[in-house]
Amino acid sequence: MSHPPHLSDPQAPHNHDHCVSHALQAAEQVCTREGVRFTALRKRVLELVWQSHKPLGAYDILDTLSRDDGRRAAPPTVYRALDFLQEQGLVHRIASLNAFIGCPSPEHRHQGHFLICLGCHVAIELEESGISEAIASAAAAHDFVASSETVEVSGLCARCRAAA
Repeated sequence: MSHPPHLSDPQAPHNHDHCVSHALQAAEQVCTREGVRFTALRKRVLELVWQSHKPLGAYDILDTLSRDDGRRAAPPTVYRALDFLQEQGLVHRIASLNAFIGCPSPEHRHQGHFLICLGCHVAIELEESGISEAIASAAAAHDFVASSETVEVSGLCARCRAAA
């Protein structure tokens, strides 16, 4: 499956509806391949996560479900949906923000590495295999076996720097 054309710059003008439809199509394929159910709630939560390129917290999702969809979902329901989406590689958790962002390439399992703008809060996923390789090499040099990795780099994107 091809990646959306805006991956290198999620702030570049693009048809954002394409992002959402691409994510939902990829999710259907992943869930079918894995033999898991992509329920209406899981689909809606993924859709809400993809409605912007900014990380979204569980309570933001809960508020939207209540306000826009009239659902009376409890926090554990949203967290279970997010856990499912994360287990399937459809979203990444941004630990420093306690928020979630859609994965643009869920067809292959990988760790998420992010550039996070402190100004506009956009998060850009890096698709650099060298980051994971450097972590694995450093861990091996210390006789350490890593089970997960979190790389989140905070700073200012070009647009926010230009606006300052």
